[in-house]
Amino acid sequence: MERIHLIPTSEDRGRRLDQYLAEKLPQYSRSHFQKFIRNGLLTVGAEPVKANYRIRAGEQIVVSLPPPKEMRIAPENIDLNIVYEDEDIAVINKPQGMVVHPAPGHESGTLVNALLYHYDELSDLNGKFRPGIVHRIDKDTSGLLVIAKNNFAHSRLAEQLQKKEVSRQYLALAEDNIKQDSGTICAPIGRNPANRKKMAVVASGRNAVTHFRVLERFGFCTYLECKLETGRTHQIRVHLQHIGHPVIGDPLYGRHHQKFSLDGQALHAARLSLIHPRTGEYMEFSAPLPEYFEKLLKILRQQ
Repeated sequence: MERIHLIPTSEDRGRRLDQYLAEKLPQYSRSHFQKFIRNGLLTVGAEPVKANYRIRAGEQIVVSLPPPKEMRIAPENIDLNIVYEDEDIAVINKPQGMVVHPAPGHESGTLVNALLYHYDELSDLNGKFRPGIVHRIDKDTSGLLVIAKNNFAHSRLAEQLQKKEVSRQYLALAEDNIKQDSGTICAPIGRNPANRKKMAVVASGRNAVTHFRVLERFGFCTYLECKLETGRTHQIRVHLQHIGHPVIGDPLYGRHHQKFSLDGQALHAARLSLIHPRTGEYMEFSAPLPEYFEKLLKILRQQ
């Protein structure tokens, strides 16, 4: 069994257990989790519960999941852009197009496959298919994420994320001209009821806050800096679509007719700051824009 440990925050208080789990582990539906609960594969505070259990902040949820039979996770000699590392953490600049962890359809070539090759020890709090993974960025989003080499570092970093002590800033190109110089998008995000592969702004969703600042305007698109206050799945992409300015090149939330031939959304996790889990030192990291993004900006500036 693969065991996954989850700790709800105050924002999750009162939500149905199966709903919370389906959002945290979207590869399974609510009906899957209801079956897992009936079969005794899930505990809250080491006690069995029912699917309609209302969760409380801080309690430990342990899910025991049978790994997919076809899944084989193996170390792979894939180059990594390591921005920083020590005995506890590593900060990686992930390229566009790389999936973070294996899943059905993406069993190889992931960041996890590369991490297993480069490091002998990684945290296992998120299960054996997500060693070292504390937080994720989308496949076609490039940029920074922190990796935990042990469970001590993982738990401290996860606590910082819950307390919003980790700062993440992204650079994005959005459709059309955003007239405001800066703003805040505060709209709850949850699973799209019509398409489980997508997220959406829905009344039943979790609180989500994105701050943005305009860096440059090009008439038919806007260059933005976005700062996450929360960390919901696809948050920036969903929020920018919600205000009518989806990320350029976004295959899931963008417009059908794209202005440029891109391999994915023009979105880059450019800056990351955190408190070192062992030393308590404040640390800041940055990653330059990928080449395709720089070329696109150059074209826009020339026009």
